Amino acid sequence: MTFLGTASGTPTRTRNVAALALAFDSGAIWLMDCGEATQHQFMRAGLRASRVERILITHLHGDHCYGLPGMLSCMAIQGRQHPVEVVGPLGIGELLETVLRLSSAILPFPLVITELTSGRTLDSGSTSDWGVEAIPIEHRLPCFGFVLREPAQPGRFHPERARALGVPEGRLFGTLQQGQTVVLNDGRVIAPAQVSDPPRPGRHVVVLGDTCDAAATTDAAQGCDLLVREVTYDTSRRSKAAQWGHSTSEMSGRFAAEVAAKVLIITHFSARYTDDSAASGNASVQHLIEETAHFCPGTTVLAAEDLWSYAVPARE
Repeated sequence: MTFLGTASGTPTRTRNVAALALAFDSGAIWLMDCGEATQHQFMRAGLRASRVERILITHLHGDHCYGLPGMLSCMAIQGRQHPVEVVGPLGIGELLETVLRLSSAILPFPLVITELTSGRTLDSGSTSDWGVEAIPIEHRLPCFGFVLREPAQPGRFHPERARALGVPEGRLFGTLQQGQTVVLNDGRVIAPAQVSDPPRPGRHVVVLGDTCDAAATTDAAQGCDLLVREVTYDTSRRSKAAQWGHSTSEMSGRFAAEVAAKVLIITHFSARYTDDSAASGNASVQHLIEETAHFCPGTTVLAAEDLWSYAVPARE
């Protein structure tokens, strides 16, 4: 997971507007939101735009989607030929059709538009076996949170057990590691359970768009390995958060505690919060981290920075 933009509303000298790239083991990339200059951030992060197979847009505020036409054009120039799906609220199709038509943009790949009017479970995609569910959350216009789940993974492989059973190293080791049964030359059948631990549960990631109330995702987010949620304001600005449909550090911290998130990454910071950890009072992002953590003592709280990557660890 690489954060390409972590600012709210407009970019700052150190933070671009919202975008987040999810790179899967298969090599596929899903892009979540696509603010202005996302294609620039892709280059800075060393990511290949041609690998993007799906773009998930939480809502149609400009800081979350104005970079989308340019990103699609960048993908075309980099040689993407396989289909690309864009998922977003009702209206995302009209936005793209209008801009691409008026700019005479030609995309060499099929563009599949999926518009959301309510919560739904999406297909897993062409190269990733992760499932994704879109759930409506409260903002000033239709907005969605996305819940991603990895299927169960094979248990830890123990090569010494396989050797003791006479399994030759090489291809058969790999087959067993993939959770498949093998047949030896002498006819014996070796099952994965004989050489591996029980299957491990898959990872569980929740990425929420801008919201002042994410209660609709409470059940789906329970026990997640990672929660990504905005903290646009500190707790002293509750009225401002309510006015603009955003979250304070308290709101995000309490939600993380309610769903027992293992890790919470906060993002989407108002420009009033500096990146100087030595800054005093509510003028620093460090203050937002500390304030958020106060409300979810059982959760690790981190603050996103542009071009910073976080690897979601596999479950044991």
